[in-house]
Amino acid sequence: MILITGANGALGRLVAAELADRNDIVLGTRTPGPAASKSAATSTNTARAGQPTQRRIDFDDPSSLDFTGVDTLLLISAGYGEDDVVIARHDAAITAAEKAGVRHLVYTSLSGDGDHLAYALAHRWTERRLARSPLAWTVLRNGLYAEFLAAIAAPSPDGTIAAPLGAGRLAAVARADLAAVAARVVAEPARHAGRVYELVGERALGGTELADAVGGSYEPGSLGAAREAIAASGGALPYQVPMLVGTYSAIAGGFLDGSGIATNALRTLLGREPRPALHAYRTAVTALSAP
Repeated sequence: MILITGANGALGRLVAAELADRNDIVLGTRTPGPAASKSAATSTNTARAGQPTQRRIDFDDPSSLDFTGVDTLLLISAGYGEDDVVIARHDAAITAAEKAGVRHLVYTSLSGDGDHLAYALAHRWTERRLARSPLAWTVLRNGLYAEFLAAIAAPSPDGTIAAPLGAGRLAAVARADLAAVAARVVAEPARHAGRVYELVGERALGGTELADAVGGSYEPGSLGAAREAIAASGGALPYQVPMLVGTYSAIAGGFLDGSGIATNALRTLLGREPRPALHAYRTAVTALSAP
């Protein structure tokens, strides 16, 4: 049995779709549908109706972390929190997996060149925690999504991209490609035991390319202006403001252009050419601007 945590999230849904032809998939989510099983004893039977089994998995409720019967656990990072909160979530999930006899845990981490980012610490802590675990494990060090780039470097209504990327570039990767890699790894986990895979885009994108893709212009602003705009928007929690500003700074400083990655495993694990990140960016921008 393969259990996917965060299965209602953007990445989790894509991984589940990649594995839709299997009958041993369990979708872990904080808000399962009404047909979801209430216990591990009944969860293995609900897949017969043609829909994947759901199981309530809430990282903030350790009592819900029931991994009974799970052979391979895909632990999609439970971010969106301060470091201590995220670390506690991941530690609880790994501990529960160990107690339940899970054989292999696959973790979606952050690319190695992301160590300058404020949200890297919880990822690296989780990698260390896995290294001390008796579980077999695989770490997928995901680069930043092209879809995330669409959110932080979206054009204004007049087509101007003012994100403070400077002359920097981001080796963004289509989320669907990272989902495809995760699905391949959890389907044959033994082949990937003990491996740490770097997964970033093959073509780094700068502000000029982004503007050209949407028929706009690139006029980068300052980090200070970005900080003020993020805070004023009310769309970010207090701890997220420095995270976002730090991401801009790391891109502008040239730390996320892929040059710091010695071996990019994306194409190898996909078994094909990666999707163009620029296309994923443009598609996401269109979706975000739709009424």
